[in-house]
Amino acid sequence: MQDASITRPGQSAAGFEPPPMVLGELIDATVRDFAERPGMDFLGRKWTWGETGRLIDRAARGLQDQGLVKGDRLALCLPNTPFYIVLYFAAMKIGAVVVNLNPLYTEHELTHHLCDSGARMIAVPDVAEIHAKVLAVLDKTSVERVVLCQMADVLPRLKALGWRLFKRAERAPFRNDGRHVRYAELLRQKSPFAPVSVTPDDLAVLQYTGGTTGTPKGAMLTHRNLTANALQQREHVGDVLHGPQRTLAVLPFFHVFALTAVLDFSVRVGSELVMLPRFEMDAVLATIRRTKPTMFFGVPTIFIAMNALSADRMPDLSSLYACISGGAPLPLDVRTTFERLTGGKVCEGYGLTEASPIVACNPVDGSVIKENSCGPAFPGTVLEIRDPDAPERIMPQGERGEVCVRGPQVMAGYWNKPDETAATFVDGALRTGDIGYLDEDGYLFLVDRLKDLILCSGYNVYPRTIEEAAYRHPAVEEAIAIGVPDRYRGQSPKLFVKLHDGQTATAEEIRTFLGQYLSKIETPREVEIRAALPRTMVGKLSKKELVEEERARSAAS
Repeated sequence: MQDASITRPGQSAAGFEPPPMVLGELIDATVRDFAERPGMDFLGRKWTWGETGRLIDRAARGLQDQGLVKGDRLALCLPNTPFYIVLYFAAMKIGAVVVNLNPLYTEHELTHHLCDSGARMIAVPDVAEIHAKVLAVLDKTSVERVVLCQMADVLPRLKALGWRLFKRAERAPFRNDGRHVRYAELLRQKSPFAPVSVTPDDLAVLQYTGGTTGTPKGAMLTHRNLTANALQQREHVGDVLHGPQRTLAVLPFFHVFALTAVLDFSVRVGSELVMLPRFEMDAVLATIRRTKPTMFFGVPTIFIAMNALSADRMPDLSSLYACISGGAPLPLDVRTTFERLTGGKVCEGYGLTEASPIVACNPVDGSVIKENSCGPAFPGTVLEIRDPDAPERIMPQGERGEVCVRGPQVMAGYWNKPDETAATFVDGALRTGDIGYLDEDGYLFLVDRLKDLILCSGYNVYPRTIEEAAYRHPAVEEAIAIGVPDRYRGQSPKLFVKLHDGQTATAEEIRTFLGQYLSKIETPREVEIRAALPRTMVGKLSKKELVEEERARSAAS
């Protein structure tokens, strides 16, 4: 697979236009050009890209034999496994739409997503806990078939034997009820799948938003959206990749950041995908030592966890050309500490579900990385800073406002929600709900979420400013700032922190420390130290639970 005219990330790439593609073309090109190159590595068991391509084509035939047709929704409730990759691309080839589901979802969440999407089929691992939840909600949904993915089919031989012999209580047995079909049965038919006309503007994925501000909505991501973002990433990376690559795939594919930045991009460049089903530190460290990955994508909490490792446990990361952080803002202290401890480089990017997701990223080729910036616009992407109160007005360079986005990666809209779709666009640009500004070099600096602003005595106070200051304290490992009711000011900042293991500090000591970096109005009225801070299902720190706690406490008083 040859790359023509690579633009280096430090240069302007506003004129870059990714050619319209479908995801079937993306995988076919990789299978053709890198057939003998390792494609999938799951806990030590490997498949070449050629073998992977044949599995995808057979699964496509199998899905068609089960009645799945173009436009039908296939829900994938799977951790990072070969099952996900094969079924994802098989669905893309026959024009089906993938609905991504987190295996940790509650029954309530599964019911909503399955009913809202109208999924006809769902794929689950034969893990009893996950399968039981799906089984409990089936009769409330339109799901007709359950594809049971038996883990022993993809584990290395000894691990597969152990799964069969010693994990019976954790395994979901196959139910011969006419509704279940084994993944292995999908692959039995070796005849070609029936060709389907799939266009770049066809819907490929329904990616549900987190639902922190209401009922989760399905972002409609087309083949053009997803392939464009993978091609934009290839353009952004430039020519720093040399020879075969290996991607450590620990971020879950059901999350949009990993779906594009890890899976689709790795397919685009023919990188071996070294998969882990979940983030477990010992397994991550052992896998890094075994495979020496060249690409590693993480969220801030992963870098925080690695910063806490003792010197003798920190792995050699010299094989990496860069670590890419996304999914949530990366505190400056976390980045600099990781780089000091490992000698590696961390590049922060920024995106959102509705943009497939990446819209900006710091350069990975040695160009300037500015502190607390998430970098310039992705190739072919236009960033606009608009007045939050009068969104038709674009703010002058350097002034703060709502970040809005134009580009081929921007979603087609929300599934069956025309009013919400209309409200999230202004003059054709996607409203992100994030507050930020562009500097003179076009680097984007995020200040905070529009909905997270603390209105204190008529002043805008940004939680991220407070959190960045908290991370400067040597005892603070994690920090979340929120606004709490204040009879005099309207709202006041409150800071929640988790301390590093073995470190001590009092709330008042932290509050005094913050006074060096924050104005009086920004300084938290209260600092609360906790043993742990709430997280989302993909490991990001979460404000929602703390806001609800404080709201209930205020109402009770």
